This record gives sequence, structure tokens and C-alpha cells, in this order.
Amino acid sequence: MNIIVIISDTFRYDNLFDRATEMPVRTPHLDRFSARCVDLSRLYTGSFPTIPQRTDFTTGRVGWPWYPWQDRRLSSPNHLPQILGEVGYVTQLLGDCPHLMRAAFFEGFNGAYTLSGQEGNTYFLGMNHAIEQAMADEKTRNVGKHFQGRNLIDLHKWINRRWYREIDRFPPRTAELAVEWLEENDQYTPFFLWVDFFDPHEPWDPPEYMARRYDPDYDGPPMLHPNYGKASDYTEPELRNLRAHYCAEAELVDRWVGRILTKIDDLDLWRNSIVVFMSDHGMSLGEHNRTGKSNINKNDDRFWPLYPEITHIPFLVAAPGLEGGRTVDALLRPADIAPTLLDLAGVQVEPPEPMHGRSFAPLLRGQSSVPLHESVVSASYMRLKDGKLPANCVTPVVYTERWAYVPVGSYGKRQLYDLAADPLAETNVIGDHMDIADDLHDALIQDLRRLNAPAEAVAAWPIRHSR
Repeated sequence: MNIIVIISDTFRYDNLFDRATEMPVRTPHLDRFSARCVDLSRLYTGSFPTIPQRTDFTTGRVGWPWYPWQDRRLSSPNHLPQILGEVGYVTQLLGDCPHLMRAAFFEGFNGAYTLSGQEGNTYFLGMNHAIEQAMADEKTRNVGKHFQGRNLIDLHKWINRRWYREIDRFPPRTAELAVEWLEENDQYTPFFLWVDFFDPHEPWDPPEYMARRYDPDYDGPPMLHPNYGKASDYTEPELRNLRAHYCAEAELVDRWVGRILTKIDDLDLWRNSIVVFMSDHGMSLGEHNRTGKSNINKNDDRFWPLYPEITHIPFLVAAPGLEGGRTVDALLRPADIAPTLLDLAGVQVEPPEPMHGRSFAPLLRGQSSVPLHESVVSASYMRLKDGKLPANCVTPVVYTERWAYVPVGSYGKRQLYDLAADPLAETNVIGDHMDIADDLHDALIQDLRRLNAPAEAVAAWPIRHSR
């Protein structure tokens, strides 16, 4: 059984279908794909952000209690392409995520190729051309300067200045790599193809005509990169234009993922392939007075909990024997994906290190309705400094089918949200449900202990308040 995994970085759960309330994204290709898929409605990011999440996926392990963003080889001997390679798969990594090569995800693949130039990757200089300011410094990410002291959006526009048409952008180029690979390898089985779109990760520079469809009346400077701080630093028209550029970038991804899906159809690969579309995390676009994914802003002194607009991620899977158009509501996390793909593919092999994740293939097949987890945790690697949490850090959230519990909120106090009534966690109801908050705090500690997490990882989270 072939396995094709398509990852779109920073693609929000509510981009799909009619879920968005603020500015719906046009996703006709993924909407059509969903008719042959099982849709997982409660998959939450485990380890955050980009590289930790992909490490959870490929290792089948929950990494955040042990390690931060780092070289994948330092995290676990498990690596899905290596596991598959041992049983006869040929494996290929394609994409434009600039971090995959740096973090050694290529190792273990038979073939690996990524496009350069995303997010200020200065792979090919052009010093005859001035680096022009694309956005005012106070409107974009303002901590951590890069080549020649410039911001990421300035460098991105400079390095990729030869772009003129839609076809020159990264989503089309990545999709065409995947199409070419499928045409070159469709007669060989089994194969594992991982296609990694960095978009709609910022910078957001879709063709401006696409952004104008979402925000036709804006006449100011284009808002192409979030400030990773307070949304209130933008005017309302600027914030709307920022959202418009994100939505247009997400639509562009849908359009070119559709190109890959069409080629899968052309080559009749549905009959012997598992096909997955998923993301690693989402993005705040004004929710909780934030834009970005974490606090990287010298003007914002808040903690940044991992609220649902960041942690709730889409996952669509089609495979022979799965009934399309179904939804599975069970609570899941990325560490469950690798054992599930192995199960669906009929691969029985012992990984080098035991996986924390569990297969949800019986849920996909309709053979079981028993949930794998009562709660899951979205978190980033953290250690106390002088007995305190680091300033402005990302803080965890515990998710159940109904509740989101925040042990350390934006200003340090605990929070609880009823997701059934409040899916974006906007109204804190902890005062009415302190007993539930206490139980979920205990669930966080118990999850760490079940994982045999280091003592310092357990100690990083404050003891809950008494009832």
C-alpha cells in the first residue's frame, strides 16, 4: 500500500468547509477531496511548533517534555521513512519548508529535495539589488534581525524578487515537483511520498489579485507578515488586510494541492494508496488580541497559551476500504499518526523505540467507537528558570472533547473554556467550573507521568489552586 502525506504548514482547521466565522477561505479542491475521506475533527497539535510537531508525527512519540526544536536525529531513533524502508518501501521527501533539511528530516529517505528561498532563506544573493522595506518594522515581527539587519518579510521579497506570476510562487512549484515524481514512480509499489508545503506559513505574498478578493476596499500598504504580538498594534483595516493575505495564501495551497489530487486520479493511485492531508498547527489572526503563533515581540509581555486557532488542526485521510464522507470525533494527537499509517498499510514492524501513539485505524474503518484518549496536551518544551516560567513563553493547553484548560493564561492565571459553546476559547468560565479545571490540571500531570517524562518537565507546571 502506497502512502502519500501532504502537509501544509500553518493551515488552520477552520480554513476548510464552512467553519470560519471571520473570513472563510475558498478551498474547493480540499472540499471535494473530503468526499472520499474520513475527516478527523478533534486532532490537536502535540509538540509545538513546526519541527517538534513533525518529529511527533514521524517518531510516533510525544516529544515536548524532553526536547525543544532540534535536529531530528537527537530526538528519537524512530523515523517513519526508515521504518518503511526496512520493509521494502522507496521513500521520497519533497517540499519547500526551509527547516526540514536543517533538522535532518532528509536522513532515512531514499530521495529528498526541497526548494530554497522561503522565510528569508538567503540561498542565492543578489547584492546588485537593494533590500527594500516591505512593511514598517512596527507592523511585523520585530525581535531577531537577520541578514544585514533586515526583517524576514524584507528578505523574503528580496530573495524572491523575480516572482511575477502565480506559477512562480512556491505552492505551484512544490505541487509540480510532486506531480512529476508521481508520473515517474506510479508503476512502483510500495512508496512513501511526503510533500511538505511551507505555505500558508508567513510571509504571505500571494498574487495581490487573490488578496483583493478577500479585502477589495483596502488602500494601504499590504500586510504580508504578522507581528507575533498584539493584534491591537494594527488598525482594523490593516488587520483585515493581514487576514486577507493569509486567506489568499491558504487558497493558493488548496488550488495546488488540488493539482496533486488530480494527478493521483489520473494515475489511478486511489486503488492502492493511503492519501493524507494535514497541517502542523494554525495561526492567530486577531483572536485573543494576537497575530502569529508565539510571542516574538518586544512590545508584548504576555504568556501565549496554545489556544484552538493554533492547536486544532485538519486531518483528511482516504484509503482503500475506508468509507468517504465520514467524520471521526475522537480526540487524537500527532503521535498517533505514524502507528495508524503503519496499521492501514498492513506494515507490522517493531520500531527502534516504543511509540507513545496508538493506531486509530479501527476508528477510521468504523470497527470501533472507543476513544483513544480522554484528554490530549498541546505544549512546547519548557523548563523553569530560577523557579519561574520564562517571560512571554508558550504555555500548554489540555484539551478534552468539551473543554480546553489553560494552566497558565496570558497574564499567569488559569483559564477554562467550554469548546462546545465557544470553539475559539474566547470566554473564560473557570469561575463556574473550578472542579473541572482542577481535574484537568491533574490530567496534565498524569499524562506526563504516563510518558515517564523527566521530573523537571513535571515541575515546570505550577501546582493547581486548591478548590
